[in-house]
Amino acid sequence: MQAKAIRLGLAVLLTTSCVSMSLAAPKLKTAQPFLWENATVYFLLTDRFHNANRKNDLAYGRRNDAAPQRGYAGGDLAGITAKIKSGYFKDLGVDVIWLTPPVEQIHAGTDEGTGKSYGFHGYWAKDFTRVDANLGTEADMREFVDTAHAHGMRVLLDVVMNHLGPVTEQDPVWPDEWVRTSPTCTYKDAETTVSCTLVKNLPDIRTDSKATVSLPPVLVAKWKAEGRYDKEIKELDDFFQRTGLPRAPRYYLMKWHVDWVKKYGVDGFRADTAKHTEPEIWKELHGLASLAYEDWKQANPKKKLGNQAFFMTGEVYNYAIGHGQDFNMGGGQTVNFYRNGFDSLINFSFKSDANKTYEALFSDYAARLHGPLAGYSVLNYISSHDDGGPFDLLRQKPFESANKLLLSPGAAQIYYGDETARSLNVAGAQGDATLRSFMNWDELAKNASRDGYRIAEVRQHWSHLGLFRRAHPAIGAGLHEKLAEQPYTFKRTYDKNGISDKVVIALDIQANSNPAISVAGVFADGQKLRDYYSGKTATVVNGKVQFNSGLSTILIAP
Repeated sequence: MQAKAIRLGLAVLLTTSCVSMSLAAPKLKTAQPFLWENATVYFLLTDRFHNANRKNDLAYGRRNDAAPQRGYAGGDLAGITAKIKSGYFKDLGVDVIWLTPPVEQIHAGTDEGTGKSYGFHGYWAKDFTRVDANLGTEADMREFVDTAHAHGMRVLLDVVMNHLGPVTEQDPVWPDEWVRTSPTCTYKDAETTVSCTLVKNLPDIRTDSKATVSLPPVLVAKWKAEGRYDKEIKELDDFFQRTGLPRAPRYYLMKWHVDWVKKYGVDGFRADTAKHTEPEIWKELHGLASLAYEDWKQANPKKKLGNQAFFMTGEVYNYAIGHGQDFNMGGGQTVNFYRNGFDSLINFSFKSDANKTYEALFSDYAARLHGPLAGYSVLNYISSHDDGGPFDLLRQKPFESANKLLLSPGAAQIYYGDETARSLNVAGAQGDATLRSFMNWDELAKNASRDGYRIAEVRQHWSHLGLFRRAHPAIGAGLHEKLAEQPYTFKRTYDKNGISDKVVIALDIQANSNPAISVAGVFADGQKLRDYYSGKTATVVNGKVQFNSGLSTILIAP
């Protein structure tokens, strides 16, 4: 019933907009100040999003010889920039773009047991100091960040502290003082999660060591061949002299990661495999990155977005919002990652919690975020690049997915193609490769039909919710209270740090029933309100408001 009502309403709305998504969403009032707790984060694999420069599709001698969905597909930084300029992200209400690591990857392919794979995803680093040529150039990276900022969006950069890329004939292993190549992690306790390799042939960086080490000879030779050895050495000398830190592996990596803040002004880090290093490392990284961020903002006052501090969210695998601040590492040891540099953690339980009713989900999350997790946040998601158990694997509930993700308390992570029902079940692809198909721009352009819905209708619904969310920090950061059972109606209110915001939302309204919606205690009688889903206005009478939109979703604010 819900999907049918949404489709009927969107069919009308879409008649006033072309399929290329010139949206007919009601115009929102000026957005409130940005809050990371209410962020709508768009997570994309650069190589799988949009190809704007076919000249860089295969670099370093890479070939089109990988297993299905495991080779480079052509997406690049210029492609993301083009989509920012086209308004794609703005129309979706996105205010943060999470970029997979753009660093230079191992050059060769390798077989981990699922066929030949390349480092298109960004997690197989060869050189942390350079943009991978398959994705573009330093100029492309700078234009991407500058363009995102110019369009009101922050950039969250994925960083890896615990491992390099697999060893191949073209990508030799670094010295023993830099990495360990055994044993493989068994994940029984902290020791067997940190002091080991995630998988076979994935060298683990010795972040536990504070001993002085020389640069890996392979990196020295590479920099000399590229004519930038002297420059890199001077920068390293300056960094270690300024900070007084030992020339240990962990601090080389911190310097290289912080340089992306220093050079481009990225606004935050998403920390990969966070529980596989010593926890205090992240606090040290956060401190160094924060200093670089403040320096960058001071040097670039016209490019910065607000005065928020540097932000970090972490991938602590299997962390759930129900864990609060203490994550069990096994063996009787717990770690508080929030007190070790993280403002937020990725919430691995959302994909299963999304099976709950709206009220059970919303009220539980609000209670936890304003209780045990007060002052911190979580990043919710329904699908990702490596989670084989997403909510709605077959994309049969794209409207419900949008409602639960974008209207839940906490920050929301849209994985590229959630908003266009991109397939997560690709024939011939094995393992996580099935989650990483190229963005389905063709289906969106054609407004393809699937499972009783059309792709542009799905995108339009996500857009309405996303734009409303961006304009109202109360949705992700505010207090939650149910107002009515039928139709299900709730309010969100936020009144803190000089920001005052309140909204009422009604969901799962029976098609063409046009009920009066309860707003008592939120909006006063005689107040004129707007439904930002249909664009209609109405006046509050006896604590209720009626818009007569005939749609199943109503988004109410002044």
